[in-house]
Amino acid sequence: MDTSLGGGAPQRPATGAAGLDAGAPPERRRRTAPAEAREPNPARILALGFAGVILLGSVLLSLPVAWEPGQRVGYLDALFTATSAVCVTGLVVVNTAETFSTFGEMVILALIQVGGLGVMTMSTLFALLVGKRITFRERLIIQEAWGQLSPAGMVRLVQYVTLVSVAFEAAGTLLLTLYWWQAYDMPFGLALYRGFFHAVSAFNNAGFDVFDSRRPSLERFAGDPVVTLVIGGLIIAGGLGFTVLADLGRRLRHRRHRLSLHTRLVLWTTAALLVAGTVLVAVAEWSNPATLGSLPVDRKLWAAFFHAITPRTAGFNMLPMAELTSLTVLTTILLMFVGGSPAGTAGGIKTTTLALLLATVRATIRGEDELVLMDRRVPTLTAAKALALAVLGAGLVLVVTMGMLLWDHHPLTATLFEAVSAFGTVGLSLGITPDLAPVSKVLILLTMYAGRVGPLTLAVALTRRGRRPPAVRYPEERVLVG
Repeated sequence: MDTSLGGGAPQRPATGAAGLDAGAPPERRRRTAPAEAREPNPARILALGFAGVILLGSVLLSLPVAWEPGQRVGYLDALFTATSAVCVTGLVVVNTAETFSTFGEMVILALIQVGGLGVMTMSTLFALLVGKRITFRERLIIQEAWGQLSPAGMVRLVQYVTLVSVAFEAAGTLLLTLYWWQAYDMPFGLALYRGFFHAVSAFNNAGFDVFDSRRPSLERFAGDPVVTLVIGGLIIAGGLGFTVLADLGRRLRHRRHRLSLHTRLVLWTTAALLVAGTVLVAVAEWSNPATLGSLPVDRKLWAAFFHAITPRTAGFNMLPMAELTSLTVLTTILLMFVGGSPAGTAGGIKTTTLALLLATVRATIRGEDELVLMDRRVPTLTAAKALALAVLGAGLVLVVTMGMLLWDHHPLTATLFEAVSAFGTVGLSLGITPDLAPVSKVLILLTMYAGRVGPLTLAVALTRRGRRPPAVRYPEERVLVG
């Protein structure tokens, strides 16, 4: 019955999210709209921060002082290199050691460090050093950058991330310097420089190297157990994520501390990928004379193990990429797409995303309504986010691959490999990067940027901030699937 007529009680204004705005006076709507528009969008600020550092790096690498005598780097190649460094990828269009001077290499290393730790981490660290107070807005941006669940403790997180990074990079520098100086007769100064550069590059999962093009990357150390353990260990540590490292540290200090579900998922998934990758590479390359075939048995195993590590967004290679068998190439593509773990220096869809997708498939097959992992129930929204990330990643790779095929005439496998490597911020290539057309280079550098910032973060950055509660709850209806 209509109660708004006759002597009935007046109709109350709607109390839903839309109703509050509808019932408010025009003056109130005009006052609140600008305030809402001024609310920070951490994802957008984060994306713009990375873009700003990339542009600054490209300008520095365009300066003649950044080049070796007789070399010249165009702006597009400088922009590509800066993007690859900030996005800790390692794809290069020119050989780093032969093209860039010591100044240029130090610029690249600085970009790697900023890109690996994050723009907000570095700016927050600088602010703390000069005694500046960290605002709540800045804490929200740090939270977005490291994928944390709460803005609480962000300053402590920045301090921890910095200390852990310095510790790992210093240890790696020391070990590589001493080993290359003694075992490979490098002059001490050269061993120190290369040890420092590769330790920083490895921990940040960048994959940049300063060896000449005759035996690029780490091919001269194929199967070397010390180089494999040191650089491989740095890659794994950086790829696990600082959240996992902090949780493991608490477990070491307090034996009764229970590892979080996130940490256990990361460790189990990482171990499974390493074992499976090592076995597949060893089987595929064991008799290949161009890769593992000419190495002793022990070095074959070490080289296969390293090749299972490096697609997890690192980009170093001990085996000549152009000589790999089709099975190894496919295995590498899958490992690159998965990448490392959240809150670290790695890219890809992340190990936890893979674990959640597989768990969702298992729950669906079993007809279970809830997603349960290791005696813990995972929120539905988290599983949906994992699915969205995987779909966005696969869609981006597909679009970029198709775009590159329009402009270049490289084989499909090499083109797909390049696109996945860029999305996963890996840096491995089948050798087509220097020969890409300008349009394809732009597509790859945009893909590296999206892979480092994160497809979901980038999508949020390009949309309006804030999620309003739905004004209407619609009826449910089932859809046929499969």
